[in-house]
Amino acid sequence: MAYTKLFEPGRIGNLDIRNRIVMTAMGCSLAESTGEAGARMIKYYADRARGGAGLIITEITRVDDETGVGTPNQLSVTNTHVISQLHRLVEAVHAFDTKLFVQLHHPGNQTPSRLIGGKQPVSASDVTCMVIGEKPRPLETEEVEAMVKKFVTGAVIAQKAGVDGVEIHAAHGYLVSQFLSAYTNKREDKYGGSFEGRMRFITEIIMGIRAYCGPRFPISVRMNGNDYLPGGIDDEESVKIAQYLEKLGIDCINVSCGMYDSGSTIIEPSYYAEGWKKHLGANIRKAVSIPVIAVDNIKHPAVAEQLLEEGCSDFVGIARGFLADADWGLKAKQGKDDLIRKCLGCMECFRILNDGLPLGCTLNPVLGREFEYGEEKLVKNGCGRTVAVIGGGPAGMQAALTLAKRDFKVVLFEKEDKLGGTVNLAAIPPCKGMLAEFVQTQIRELEEAGVEVRLGTPGTPEAVKETGAEAVFLATGGKAAVPGLPGIERAVTAEDVLAGRAAIEGKNVVVVGGGVTGLETAETYAPDYNVTVVEMLDKVGGNLYPSVTMHLVSEIKKTGGDVLTGKALTAVTDNAVVVKDTKTEEITEIPADTVILAMGVRPVRPELEGFREAFGDNLILVGDADRTGQIYDALHTAYDRAFVYSAR
Repeated sequence: MAYTKLFEPGRIGNLDIRNRIVMTAMGCSLAESTGEAGARMIKYYADRARGGAGLIITEITRVDDETGVGTPNQLSVTNTHVISQLHRLVEAVHAFDTKLFVQLHHPGNQTPSRLIGGKQPVSASDVTCMVIGEKPRPLETEEVEAMVKKFVTGAVIAQKAGVDGVEIHAAHGYLVSQFLSAYTNKREDKYGGSFEGRMRFITEIIMGIRAYCGPRFPISVRMNGNDYLPGGIDDEESVKIAQYLEKLGIDCINVSCGMYDSGSTIIEPSYYAEGWKKHLGANIRKAVSIPVIAVDNIKHPAVAEQLLEEGCSDFVGIARGFLADADWGLKAKQGKDDLIRKCLGCMECFRILNDGLPLGCTLNPVLGREFEYGEEKLVKNGCGRTVAVIGGGPAGMQAALTLAKRDFKVVLFEKEDKLGGTVNLAAIPPCKGMLAEFVQTQIRELEEAGVEVRLGTPGTPEAVKETGAEAVFLATGGKAAVPGLPGIERAVTAEDVLAGRAAIEGKNVVVVGGGVTGLETAETYAPDYNVTVVEMLDKVGGNLYPSVTMHLVSEIKKTGGDVLTGKALTAVTDNAVVVKDTKTEEITEIPADTVILAMGVRPVRPELEGFREAFGDNLILVGDADRTGQIYDALHTAYDRAFVYSAR
């Protein structure tokens, strides 16, 4: 469909924006250790400019090196030495007629001391962020005045580099937000107390930027429409703040919500609906006359168009959508919505960042590696030579797509009558429907790339030889691990239950394994059965982002289910499971009419020796067939090995 509103030109201050799509700020940890915008960061942002963003707002950008470090390898505007490389970033984005704002940021009490050389975090008051767990030191009045100058200096440096404007990050419980919100501001000096006192810090920052950068340099403020914490900013006060900021002469308001202490409201996992917070932007837009940007957990262009039509905002913020697919906007404009890889809300990007690594995405194997692995780096030397892919799950489809883009003739064999593999089952639990969409997107990608797909056809060595293939990519996935324990034959696997190959009997269900598969399977059946999850480790969720794990456990428990850790399965009886406490070694029995195993998977490699004999070194294993893991691992190994493949 044609998105009239989405691709209508807009204006912020004196700045013309080519459409209504804003890539809002997200930490990416792609800057150099010096705080400069290096080649990797430049390529990352340039790809999103090419991909249809009318305005890009950089990641949280440091204004203070002493107490203001938010992430490793964070973009910085604390020193003039960054100007040269920041200017190169501006040029790369401007080449696509996209505008660039730098977001000025200080984390306040929401940074751990390890990121700031062991120093105590600072804040408006001594209110501890419960997620970080370190009591901050309230800034002295003179220190607040000095911090104002650091924000202003950052804006001046950004302007000298040629950026189109700056955004003050006054949302999400960071330092400026800590002054604005009564939840964190308990001060008794001029920067606290009354509404005007709490506004003084941001007022001085704005007036300072205006004084040094001039009246025509656009200033955006990112603010909370609601802190979602008792005593914090609510819907009503957010409108009051927005109106106050407009009177100060800012050019734009960017509406978000939440703080670290209010959990998943900042960055929503999959169980939040698109547009769930649209009222926050709408409330503020009705109260001000300057443009409003709003982030509304948007995944589909049609939702973005609808929100603009409803008047919820003047510009739509597309954040993780541009992580999952750098061409989100371009594909929407071309009417290729079905080719957009849409964010799953799996939170893998944030788990990776929290581990101190550069940004990554489950669905986008190029994210954070654009400079080294971008599609323009693909060596197109296939010259029509045939390569076979065995298995039509996510890894097989990714390998096939990447090889086709390298000009190989790809034949994909799938023994079942449809593509998707076990992802089709992973899409069954609640709030996992985006996985089903991803399968359909991969199918469309294969069609666009001209991959020959043979459904219902096992990929045997003989069948592959008939195609004339020079190489085989084995992507045959994995199968559920079943331990050799007494009575284990009475158990069924999560895969068999979700696929309908095994039925749940009785009322008491025990799910063995507290990883993502076990928790999601338990959540699926918890409303109708007495479900208990048994996990031998001290925690459940594995590598899941904490907010996702907490949600799954909460959903299981609120229906009367239970989640037990430190319990190792030792046997299955006719009506129970026998478990041993991993610390005390106490043996107990848990009633179980049905036992569902979710204890991981093992690689499946049919006719491996036959393929090795026929293809030698030109047999490449990808996905679970190589090493079991999550969808992230499957797509990344498939892309990388197809990227570097050359006949040996």
